[in-house]
Amino acid sequence: MDHADTAFRTEVRDWIAAHFPPSLKGRSAPLVSDPLDADQLKWREAVGAKGWGVPTWPKAYGGADLDRAQARIIERELAAAGAYDPIQSMGTIMFGPTLLEHGTDLQKLRHLPGIARGEVKWCQGFSEPGAGSDLASLQTRAEDRGDHFLINGQKVWTSNADHSDWCFCLVRTDTSRKQGGISFVLFDMHQPGVEVRPIRLISGDSPFCETFLTDVRAEKDDLVGSLNAGWGIAKRLLQHERSAISGGGDEAGTISLIELARERLTLDAEGRIADGDLRARIIRNEMQSRVVEQTIARAIAEDRAAPGASAVSSILKNAGVRVFQDRAELILEIMGHQGLGWEGDGFTDEELHSVRDWLHGKAWSIFGGSEEVQNNIIAKRILGLPDLAAPR
Repeated sequence: MDHADTAFRTEVRDWIAAHFPPSLKGRSAPLVSDPLDADQLKWREAVGAKGWGVPTWPKAYGGADLDRAQARIIERELAAAGAYDPIQSMGTIMFGPTLLEHGTDLQKLRHLPGIARGEVKWCQGFSEPGAGSDLASLQTRAEDRGDHFLINGQKVWTSNADHSDWCFCLVRTDTSRKQGGISFVLFDMHQPGVEVRPIRLISGDSPFCETFLTDVRAEKDDLVGSLNAGWGIAKRLLQHERSAISGGGDEAGTISLIELARERLTLDAEGRIADGDLRARIIRNEMQSRVVEQTIARAIAEDRAAPGASAVSSILKNAGVRVFQDRAELILEIMGHQGLGWEGDGFTDEELHSVRDWLHGKAWSIFGGSEEVQNNIIAKRILGLPDLAAPR
């Protein structure tokens, strides 16, 4: 690390010490549906004003104009302080980066600063009841009405739609072509014709929703890219989503497998976890996590050199999800019968949260593109294997 990086790390560490409320130390970021207390709001405002929730974005759009190495220093110092990123959202990890590449200057100025401050919440209108893995078969229509589009159709698995202000949505604007008839539009969720119904999951939470659109209005200024050119933009956005899923999200508030095992399990005479098989699986998971992290860093560097849609995100998505799911299984195994709780006084908040995390993690193999679909992409676009589904 050179002198400039050392100085910046010191600056970040001092700023966090001065602005991060001690009451939030070690806590995970609140859910989109959670109301913010005074300290949470104060922390969000501080990071938003600094631009450190989206540090690599231009200052004109609410960022800090920093490079990726400096952004990584911020991430690590937040984790070291037990602090979470209060700005991270679908807007910062998916829509924002896509709009930076494909949006007009007016669209960026209109939408990005609110995302960078954590004030405007976004949801994704991609999947439909008949268009999940085969997303390009979507049927939600957008009719050209001169100065605006009129949207009718249904979306499903629209995460946090019931708490969102805006939606980035794929719509069909040409029925004569499949991928070539799709456009990428934005619309206000707080308008007549938008009906949202949460879908209850086995984890007890309802972040996913059904969204029904009846004569919903999208302005012509909120068409991203060209008409009928939304499929390429969607592929780029999915790359950002899969890369984010592979990264495992916020590091603050997470449980260290090694520390948890030392607290709850029998140790041998040398201070090691006595169960050699479990010890090996914990270390293997830690190693795989580091490998995924380094691969993500390499992919980011390669993307800077040659930006654009890439199949590498499919590898990262599958690998990152597998590490996350294995880790959730290990946590419950370490907790033993305390890792079986759903509710009640006999379990701590940490134990109950871990059970729900494990259950919610099952969905990670599906959203952002199912594991099977990613394997097909890897086989065809990276390994060059023949497409067995193609007509012969």
